[in-house]
Amino acid sequence: MAELIPFDDRDGTIWFDGRLIDWRDARLHVLSHGLHYASSVFEGERCYGGRIFHAREHGERLLRSANIMGFDLPYSLETLEAARYEVLRANGIVDGYVRPVAWRGSEMMGVSAQQNTIHVAIAAWEWPSYFSEEARMRGIRLAISEWRRPAPDTAPVHAKAAGLYMICTLAKHKAEREGYDDALMYDYRGFLAEATGANLFLVIDDKIHTPTPDCFLDGITRRSVIALARRQGIEVVERHLTDDDLGRATEVFITGTAAEVTPVGQIGDLHFQPGRICRTLMQDFSAEVRSS
Repeated sequence: MAELIPFDDRDGTIWFDGRLIDWRDARLHVLSHGLHYASSVFEGERCYGGRIFHAREHGERLLRSANIMGFDLPYSLETLEAARYEVLRANGIVDGYVRPVAWRGSEMMGVSAQQNTIHVAIAAWEWPSYFSEEARMRGIRLAISEWRRPAPDTAPVHAKAAGLYMICTLAKHKAEREGYDDALMYDYRGFLAEATGANLFLVIDDKIHTPTPDCFLDGITRRSVIALARRQGIEVVERHLTDDDLGRATEVFITGTAAEVTPVGQIGDLHFQPGRICRTLMQDFSAEVRSS
């Protein structure tokens, strides 16, 4: 296994509360509310050829997530968009990953944190495919997670909030220990939901079926791929999906900022082959993100 380079010990600069600082100086106090109570929101964005894919949509979602979590970001959408490109230029990144994050600070330590300062940071780094090229070409393997996506009245499910990813980490770690690449998660009702960080698509009778995102994020890449499929004349059906639908599928793939369009070769005991529709959308998405 290649030696890990810790994310807190790298060369470069990070935008932190309005200015660029040295990468290693971008730190927060151990008693920050965001660390103890998960009062933090973030985005994951890809930069292709110096351009952030759907930068405005990501910025709007960051502000919306913060609002759902009960705080306002101290910077405008335009300021944050300019800052992201400032970070990319400062670090010499043309193709990479961008991570804006906002969190409550350390003025109050307890469940209530009405007076805490809202901090914002933006980092970027070069990052290859989320899954290995070998895994992507054969189709990744998904375990079945015991954790379920929560109901909308039990968690802020439409925010990209840090606390919602706790069960994703648990699910993915267990899957990896068992030799899988990722895990498929169901929702609180028992419908198919998503992978730990990507949306799910099934191909049934040459139509694409994807779960209705009523208790998890309607991904920006998800919407882009749906638009690409419809442009190709492929019918896309958004509905609640069950295990029976999974058994009828001939192709399965996932989408996300990190995953892009990734075919699935196995879910539990079921096996699939990346087919025409998946390959077409992989090619179309690759062209889309590189277009001006």
